[in-house]
Amino acid sequence: MNTLIIVESPAKAKTIHKILGKEFSVKASIGHIKDLPEKELGVDVENNFKPRYVVIPGKEKIIKELKKASKDSDRVFLAPDPDREGEAIAWHIASVVSEKKSLNEKIYRVTFNEITERAVQEAIKNPGRIDMNKVEAQQARRILDRLVGYGLSPLLWRKVRKGLSAGRVQSVAVKLIVDRGREIEAFKPEEYWSISAEFEGSKPPTFWARLYKIEQRAESKEQRFLIPNENTATAIVNDLKDKEFILSNIERKHKKRMPQPPFITSTIQQEAARKLRFTAKRTMMIAQQLYEGIELGEEGAVGLITYMRTDSHRVAPEAQEWARKLIEKIYGKDYIPERPPVYKSKASAQGAHEAIRPTYPDKGPEEIKKFLTKEQYALYNLIWNRFVSSQMAPAQLEQTTFIIDNLPTPPIIPPYPPLEKGGWGDLKKGYSGGFEKGEGGAISRSPSYEFRASGTIVRFDGFMALYTEEKDELEDENGFTLPSLKEGEKLKLLNLQPKQHFTQPPPLFTEATLVKALEEKGIGRPSTYATILSTIQDRKYVQKTDGKFSPTELGIIVNDYLVERFPELIDVSFTAKMEDELDRIEEGKMKWVKVVKDFYKPFNSELAEATKTSERVKPKDIPTDIVCEKCGLYMVIRWGRHGRFLACSGFPECKNTKPLESQQSTISGQPSNEICEKCGAPMVIKSGKYGKFLACSRYPECKNTKPLSTGIKCPKDGGDIVERCSKRGKPFWSCSNYPECKFATWYKPVSKNCPKCNANFLFEKRNKEGQTVLFCHKKECGYKEVEKETSEEAVPVEAV
Repeated sequence: MNTLIIVESPAKAKTIHKILGKEFSVKASIGHIKDLPEKELGVDVENNFKPRYVVIPGKEKIIKELKKASKDSDRVFLAPDPDREGEAIAWHIASVVSEKKSLNEKIYRVTFNEITERAVQEAIKNPGRIDMNKVEAQQARRILDRLVGYGLSPLLWRKVRKGLSAGRVQSVAVKLIVDRGREIEAFKPEEYWSISAEFEGSKPPTFWARLYKIEQRAESKEQRFLIPNENTATAIVNDLKDKEFILSNIERKHKKRMPQPPFITSTIQQEAARKLRFTAKRTMMIAQQLYEGIELGEEGAVGLITYMRTDSHRVAPEAQEWARKLIEKIYGKDYIPERPPVYKSKASAQGAHEAIRPTYPDKGPEEIKKFLTKEQYALYNLIWNRFVSSQMAPAQLEQTTFIIDNLPTPPIIPPYPPLEKGGWGDLKKGYSGGFEKGEGGAISRSPSYEFRASGTIVRFDGFMALYTEEKDELEDENGFTLPSLKEGEKLKLLNLQPKQHFTQPPPLFTEATLVKALEEKGIGRPSTYATILSTIQDRKYVQKTDGKFSPTELGIIVNDYLVERFPELIDVSFTAKMEDELDRIEEGKMKWVKVVKDFYKPFNSELAEATKTSERVKPKDIPTDIVCEKCGLYMVIRWGRHGRFLACSGFPECKNTKPLESQQSTISGQPSNEICEKCGAPMVIKSGKYGKFLACSRYPECKNTKPLSTGIKCPKDGGDIVERCSKRGKPFWSCSNYPECKFATWYKPVSKNCPKCNANFLFEKRNKEGQTVLFCHKKECGYKEVEKETSEEAVPVEAV
């Protein structure tokens, strides 16, 4: 019996053919073969939103080959990926390779969550039919995105500028980034102080503790603990200097730290971003390679992980069994839990899938490292360690907390200390209720102070022997191990350290935190996260600097317009509700036409109303102190088709313009993690005549600036290497201590130690073939390496 198997990827086809042998013919469709037409809507809104699918340009030859192979076969197994997209691909393939009369007789659907011999053989023995609920869920999503794209894009062309486009889910992601940027801009830092004390007990070592609370003895009532300024901190320090302290209590708590569950799509993207600095797009591309199959020498192509688009933490019993045997062999019986752990998954249409895990117990990362690229090995090692650790016993921790109180001191008899800075007067101003007058006019030192120091001891490391998600703090916060002391013993005060702090704004989104936010808010699904992140960057609505997302001027303008005109469309809760309805279509609980119709009616009404208005969206001019050299008026920053530029405020009488890059930027700049050492406000990244630099966000009240450091130290004097720009606009790198240090280079420094001489950084350049070349900054070393460029597959976005 001739059997044809059709998958969507050549790599997947190769792995499956190796498993099934010559009796089976395996072909690849290279992704979708049909889609909505590129240059027209392709949806009949008057006829229940009936879509018109056409053959994707360039796929004619593939379809011809698939038709021929199908005619020569007795059975056709459609085996694209086990998700909505895969089901839609299978449906479109079925519609072109077989006549409709024989569709249900000859065409079968097979799915497998892992490409292993067991899974593939089992799927072939138990073929099914195409799941039309999944097809309709994918079709509904595609139609919704097409209606939004073809409705909003022409509107944005008229109202903002030509060439713009909008997407149903991507616009909500942009809104999250814009809102976070504004939250940061509106944030006002508040000053506060902390006080740490170094104590010595009967046994070494010394240790640090932090002032935890202040309690007023006279009323036996705890005060709101806040040290708002330096005067208050100084007064408290002065009061503490002469006090005696006692270790009043030792709290010991035994805790279990449970292992993290195996990866799902969102968590692998977050962890790969944190630990490997991979984008979501690159993570999914490499995971796809590991799933579809890697050539392992004479063994041939082998699928190394289960399907990587999943919401489920479920693990097959046989996988749990081999993991337990492996753990016992490497770590011993103590590291195996009594029962295999069960991790809860949120309710989802993808709950039938497994978590992302390795497929073979004998193919550990080190055993097959020589067959993998650097990135494949890094991601496979991450998946392997996460899965195996998820099947290990919990860690047993003991947390110890020292509670330290001061002993009461006798009252101060008049005359009182002078009311000067650092004296009782300042303290009374800064800390209400801190000191009171006692009998006979004496001032009683009424507050009592409580310090705390905590440390954690690992009694049994459990899963932590293999994997931890984040750095575990096993010592007290100042980095000192707590000594073995007894309750009630007196402590000697060695040192007091007041420290100034400022409240911090919420951080900018990274790849990891944005994926987490999308998942928590129900925006998109596992298969769409990477597409969302790449699309909003491709459209120039957001930019990523040092791994952090910030909105562009264009993104802010488009977002504000959509929020004003289409508030429901880009409302987070509304978008999450749409995703839930798509899941219900897949589960057979809703009809796709009703979902699309309920969405389109109010959307079309808002679209018609917005189209009636004739106003164009233009941001306001931003005044500058730059004088126009032609007429003497001040210039303003305006926004045009190609972004911001400088224009004379006397327009149209004076039409002088110039590029904004040629002048020091006066706009807010990009947020950074730096804090201004003069006023404590956040610093922002700005562009000036000689490149990027850090400036205080409170300009012009605070005019503090400093060079933007690369984080690499100068090899000559240890200063920071900073990026600058020559008079002709060419970037170069030099020491921040110029002109004292003359170190400078045209080559970009990379924070990577030289493998040969261990120098603290390498230089980067491009060779004639376009490859990235890294070489040591020490000429005498001579180390050089050529980094392999990994091509990225195109990510589909809405056709607009």
